[in-house]
Amino acid sequence: MGLLDHYKQFEEMDPKDVSARLKSEADERRRKALATVDKLDLSATTWPEYPPSSVVGAITFVAQRGLHNYMEPAGELRAEIAHRHGLPAERIVIGDGASQLLVSATQNLIGPGDELITPWPSYQLYPVMAREAGGEVVTVAGHSVKAILAAVTKKTRIVAICNPNDPSGELISVNELSGLLEALPERVAVLLDEALRDFVTAEPLDATIGLCERHPRLLIFRSFSKAWGLAGLRCGYALGGPGSEALLSAIGPPLGIGELTQAGVLEALRHASGVVERRAATVAEQRARLRSELAGLPLELGPPSEANLLWLAAEGIDGAELSGRLAQSGVIVRAGGTLGDPQRIRVAIQDSAASDRLLRALNVAL
Repeated sequence: MGLLDHYKQFEEMDPKDVSARLKSEADERRRKALATVDKLDLSATTWPEYPPSSVVGAITFVAQRGLHNYMEPAGELRAEIAHRHGLPAERIVIGDGASQLLVSATQNLIGPGDELITPWPSYQLYPVMAREAGGEVVTVAGHSVKAILAAVTKKTRIVAICNPNDPSGELISVNELSGLLEALPERVAVLLDEALRDFVTAEPLDATIGLCERHPRLLIFRSFSKAWGLAGLRCGYALGGPGSEALLSAIGPPLGIGELTQAGVLEALRHASGVVERRAATVAEQRARLRSELAGLPLELGPPSEANLLWLAAEGIDGAELSGRLAQSGVIVRAGGTLGDPQRIRVAIQDSAASDRLLRALNVAL
């Protein structure tokens, strides 16, 4: 109906009837608008909010200063990270996300016929990076030190551990990791992926870094994509102990990272740490709340999580079916089939409003 036709329909009507009809149409539009609820995406591990304005401002300033120039080396950012962890800058390398550094480290450490061991289900990158380096992948059921050690052979060169684990949120404690490092043969390197470390409350943030001093074959990887919410900048770093300097230097990107990335991450480190701490506190609060309230539903909650994740299974429903039911309520989660367990779903933990919607959607779905 065109605009002219819209008004012609009222020509023979009483003004009161016209008014009543227009009001009825307006009420119907309002009802439909209120009934429309945006989807809630709980499928990703990254924080969903926009970064602080100061971070955006720092990136904008550098961009306006001149993108026609080559980037500066990331010496200032490297020094800032080293200072935060109390390490020499030579034992820090910055890369295009923790993933790039993990891939590069694997390519430097293994070759054809060598084995990479990883607990499973876990981060999907580990089998890929081993195969791309010509190595073989050995997956260990569960997330325990005992199972990892039982899988070690003469061909083992790398143990890759996501800690806390994605998708289950399980944490191998610093004491357990120390025992693993003591028991492993000297030829085996440990790649400890701590991309979700900012969400851990069971032990201090940097509890594992002291292990590097005693175990130079340990490399720790961290990311600014998850709790920091800067996934679009693609920045992560790796650190190691005395004697790791040459390997760390070899795994960084040959031309460094972009200047805009450097500016944004540096600003975040200097002025947005409080934002990350508040996000971690929110996740810890909602993590405890959800485990408590979900206990009354026909769900298998999985192991206690120290990440921003829950790893759930429903009685008599596989992960694909459960994720589909939740999607009907506008809640998007990750089905576990591509993550290593088709019976489960991975659910990201956000704020209290997100928890409210998740609980309502699960009650409907089940």
